[in-house]
Amino acid sequence: MSETARPQRPETVYFFGTCVIDLFYPGAGLAGMELLKRAGVRVVFPPDQSCCGQPARNSGYLDEARAVALKQIAAFPKDWPIVVPSGSCAGMMKTHYPDLFESRPEHGKAKAFAARVFELTDFLVNVLGVTLEDRGEPVRVTWHGSCHSMREMGVVDQPKALLRQLANVTLVENAREKECCGFGGTFAVRQPEISAAMVTDKVAALEETGAAEVLSGDCGCLMNINGAVEKAGKRLRGRHIAEFLLERTGEARK
Repeated sequence: MSETARPQRPETVYFFGTCVIDLFYPGAGLAGMELLKRAGVRVVFPPDQSCCGQPARNSGYLDEARAVALKQIAAFPKDWPIVVPSGSCAGMMKTHYPDLFESRPEHGKAKAFAARVFELTDFLVNVLGVTLEDRGEPVRVTWHGSCHSMREMGVVDQPKALLRQLANVTLVENAREKECCGFGGTFAVRQPEISAAMVTDKVAALEETGAAEVLSGDCGCLMNINGAVEKAGKRLRGRHIAEFLLERTGEARK
């Protein structure tokens, strides 16, 4: 959990969509915004937002990462919480933006920005205190927590707390929950053999739970896991938790 003081329940929040959601999983972003709206919060999606800068930073292009970070800071000017449906992108902005600008004039601005960043499930549980009513059929699911969500954002129990509110959902722990799925962004490209071995182990552990679906808060992980599942011809289905929660609790508002 972050040591940053929790804000009072806000009237308005920003939503940071992430590149992977924008390009591959737009439904996850829409579902995340809808969950926030249902909780009585106005959601603002700044059109000038783009990448969080993590790919550049992780590849050693620190000047380029700083340039991207400054554009994100400028795109979210008001003092509203910034809710992110990805522990990876949230971790970049909350943990690494201040580090990128250490001893630079922009450090104070980056630190203030970072203090407003929240991962989606953490925000739903610890800031909004949402309660959910399950309207779906019985289903067995398992959870995959991403490396950054667990280790940088402290997101471990929050998504499970939401799932355990759902009366017809059985959450089954998997033995390799704390292990990386092998994606790691550019790692999967630079070390494909190691990445493939890691995701094979992860998929095996997910299958052993007997779950029909694997849920996660990070679409990069889901892309990697779903790709391995599809290639192996398995039936396990991976989805972002926001889409799952929205589906279980009723139709989206008109």
